Amino acid sequence: MSRHWFFATLIVASAGISTGAFAHGDEKHFAAGAPGNPKQKSRTVEIVMREGNGTMSYSHDVIAIKRGEQIRFIIKNEGALTHEFMLASVKENEAHGKLMEKYPEMEHDDPNGKTLEPGKSAEVLWKFTKSGTFEFACLIPGHHPAGMHGLVKVK
Repeated sequence: MSRHWFFATLIVASAGISTGAFAHGDEKHFAAGAPGNPKQKSRTVEIVMREGNGTMSYSHDVIAIKRGEQIRFIIKNEGALTHEFMLASVKENEAHGKLMEKYPEMEHDDPNGKTLEPGKSAEVLWKFTKSGTFEFACLIPGHHPAGMHGLVKVK
């Protein structure tokens, strides 16, 4: 567990807000499914983050996925600012975004989210075990309202 995850979990626990995961024994449960298994087959989806002309965006607005499918998100920050990719339910991302307004220095290196400096890339391997609509978003204050969010529709 990263120290950022520990810090975020400690703050969230004291604030009563969910980050998209909760512990159950030694196992974590996530709204959008579970961390993937690198030994299993996956489909790669590249997500590019950038900003310009007063907006911030991802290269995808909507991604369609079949329930049970494993996705290898290759996330690239081609912008001039730090951005992040946080995969959770829309409601959880909204609550986490409010928490980040209070603690804007919070960084993520979690199974369902990464913070990336300009020019950096990362990977999130995810198995979508549940049907529904989920969100990937940049929760750095001001980024989500500027357009930095997208949906994952799992059928």
